[in-house]
Amino acid sequence: MIFWQQIKDKLTDGQQVYLLTVIENFGSSPGRKGFKMLISEDQFIAGSVGGGVMEFRLVAEARELLLTKNPPTFIKKQIHRGNITDGSGMICSGEQTVAFHCLNADHLPVIQKLLDAVRSGEKGTLLLAKNEFDFREDVLATRFAYEIRSGDDWYFKEHIGYRDHLYIVGGGHVSVAVSELFSKLGFYVHVFDNRTALNTLENNQAAHQKTVTDYENIADHIPEGLDTYVVIMTNKYTEDKLAVQRLLRRKYAFTGVLGSKAKLKTLRKELLKEGFTTKELNTLHAPVGLPIKSETPDEIAVSIAAQIICAKNGGGCK
Repeated sequence: MIFWQQIKDKLTDGQQVYLLTVIENFGSSPGRKGFKMLISEDQFIAGSVGGGVMEFRLVAEARELLLTKNPPTFIKKQIHRGNITDGSGMICSGEQTVAFHCLNADHLPVIQKLLDAVRSGEKGTLLLAKNEFDFREDVLATRFAYEIRSGDDWYFKEHIGYRDHLYIVGGGHVSVAVSELFSKLGFYVHVFDNRTALNTLENNQAAHQKTVTDYENIADHIPEGLDTYVVIMTNKYTEDKLAVQRLLRRKYAFTGVLGSKAKLKTLRKELLKEGFTTKELNTLHAPVGLPIKSETPDEIAVSIAAQIICAKNGGGCK
């Protein structure tokens, strides 16, 4: 979001800027699809399309074009195999195609629409093409979609906004550490607690949404979905159990409970007696987090993040 705000600031200041976007890459390309860079008329630079001598040349080209009357929109292929035609000067044996979009004050409504969506947790699609720069409310099934038929006939679409949502049930010290780490990992973080005026909840600056609610109704606040990850870490065993009872049979990408093995063994036995099946209980990550002997809230957050990232990326972590 900072990157798009920087673009908005430059456009609001009356400057033209070049937005460079990697729209295709193969092999060991230093820039991957979606990498972006901003170059403004006042020589400001933000972001990266891969670094090195290749990036230096692209920046120099953008700066030179910004001095002309009508800077063009175009794509440029970079082949990283040394001194050859279309070569980038790099030798990493990859390829990438970079789109150059010159933006001006006319594009401010699109940038503002994108920023508003990201800030509110909404999703949308950034569309780039020879004659298009737009943000639309439709959502891609994948992160990127693109096609390059020629230098004038191409498009690139990118999912913008928070694809993954983390719901933390419990607003204590560990919740704060988990919120801070997952917000950096690109998750939209929701935190719930049933206590009013809770210091750790009120001072949690990393969570995007904070809600005080009765855990009896927690399912009403957490929608089902394969982009939804849930971690339960209340301050009482009975409340952990209540949250599990309300959420276990719902369809989430991941559901975990923080706690000792002894506590969670008791939880499992009681839920089995109440009619939950072994199959249902086996979907619960309890205790949540990879076993790295974590002790501090920050260490626990790392263990939880590692397990959720593994699950999200299909790594098969238990």
